[in-house]
Amino acid sequence: MTSDIKDSARRTRVRHQGQPTINDVARLANCSPMTVSRVINSKESVREETRQQVLAAIAELNYTPNRAARSLAGGEQLRVALLFDNPSASYLSEFLMGALAEATRGDVHLVVQSCPTLADAPPIMRNLADGGIQGFILPPPLCDDQSVLDLVSELGAVAVAVGPGKATGTQASVMIDDFQAAYDMTRHIIDLGHKRIGFIIGNPEQVASLRRLNGYRAAMEEAGLDLPAELVVQGRFTYRSGLDGAEKLLSVKPRPTAIFASNDDMAAATVAVAHRRHLDVPNDITVCGFDDTAMASTIWPELTTVRQPIREMTAWAVSAIATIIRKKRAGERFKYEQKTLPYTLVRRESDAAPSLVTREGIEKK
Repeated sequence: MTSDIKDSARRTRVRHQGQPTINDVARLANCSPMTVSRVINSKESVREETRQQVLAAIAELNYTPNRAARSLAGGEQLRVALLFDNPSASYLSEFLMGALAEATRGDVHLVVQSCPTLADAPPIMRNLADGGIQGFILPPPLCDDQSVLDLVSELGAVAVAVGPGKATGTQASVMIDDFQAAYDMTRHIIDLGHKRIGFIIGNPEQVASLRRLNGYRAAMEEAGLDLPAELVVQGRFTYRSGLDGAEKLLSVKPRPTAIFASNDDMAAATVAVAHRRHLDVPNDITVCGFDDTAMASTIWPELTTVRQPIREMTAWAVSAIATIIRKKRAGERFKYEQKTLPYTLVRRESDAAPSLVTREGIEKK
């Protein structure tokens, strides 16, 4: 479906010399303009599959909602760019939902722009600034890269980091405590009775990945459990990397009785590998994820995971950057707020105490 959307988007861009319209998004997503409007405004009466198609079309076309919005009192309309580079469609869906809804409420001209790699960031950001962009919403790994943050200052713009590994004080940021969240999930798995717990790391370019790994390690060490190197494997927050990581972990002898993946996409891939090996989840192996995206509740069994309030985080980011730009424009003093939102451990169907057969098999070895 994604490749079809990309091909159609290219044809749309060829047909239109100007900016894409809501009708173009509707045509690309194979739905009505009213449905596109409902998605942009975070209405619940849209099927998840349709919502994903609309958000993919918005991202592919770089569609800017609210282009004809009212001018702000006392000045020109705010122009903010949301850059994204996340391989998880489920994460991106949540990310865009919060930002688009808040942009509509706050009368912010929001430009959604793909930034495939860190190397692509400078030319993209310079081009956007030349076009009148005053601020940038930066997800990881962009918000963790100092050269990107330096460029924001060089351009005379402002930025809000969403989900950075740590607050820097040089820009506003919103995040959760990734270390503590991963610690709590690992502690939960340990409390179920598991001792051999595998871990799949996230994208090595993102500081949050290291913080989640350190949270897992801290819980394991505190419980006095062994941490053999073969129980920790590298992933990249993609479903594909989750498949590879799960294959490695489930080939270890003796295998782990539980696997904690750094996001839901990799956890879902782990469930698929377990099923392919005729392992029951959770009776033969516990699998837990992180983020609580739509993926977590649409696979079987539904994932036990950490809920990161992604939609709320991006909504806060748009509101915060709008406030900063308005105060900066008016010559008023402003501060870069550092916001930490609460996370939640959501228990569903993919975790359980290790079975007697599994536990005895490992203890014998």
